[in-house]
Amino acid sequence: MSGRRSVAGDHASWATTPGTRRSMQGNKGRDTKPELALRRAVHALGLRYRVSTRPLPHLRRTADLVFTRARIAVFLDGCFWHGCPEHHTVATSNADYWSSKVEANRRRDRETDRLLGEAGWSVLRVWEHEDPLAAAARVRELYDRLLPPERRQPPEVEARGSSSVSNGHEDVR
Repeated sequence: MSGRRSVAGDHASWATTPGTRRSMQGNKGRDTKPELALRRAVHALGLRYRVSTRPLPHLRRTADLVFTRARIAVFLDGCFWHGCPEHHTVATSNADYWSSKVEANRRRDRETDRLLGEAGWSVLRVWEHEDPLAAAARVRELYDRLLPPERRQPPEVEARGSSSVSNGHEDVR
């Protein structure tokens, strides 16, 4: 196992120390603060969506927000993990590992965008540092542009926040 060190017993790990390993294991895959803020802002605009769902069941890619009727997949990308041009920091420990990891994430992101586009989906990528209200406005604009008014959620449902659609899931009538 080239480039890997054993940190926890005989389990091979990329982590340089047990503390690093614990820290990285504590990172959440969903329901992060930026993701929750974006979901609240999108929900406040009257849109309903699916959370942490594969837009294409056969493709192992999970979008943070999915609008099935409009065929929109929203990905909230972390600045470190996806190499934000404004905020990405170069790791000092295990620099080669992290550099190749971030580059692989970027390649996978481009491949995901291409595959979803070929399947008729629109992809919207949001950086974790973006203002959630501005990002939600971009989501709403794309939704309104792609979905004809007759296929949108009824205004009275959006206005009253009906409990049948206020759970964060897209209304699928």
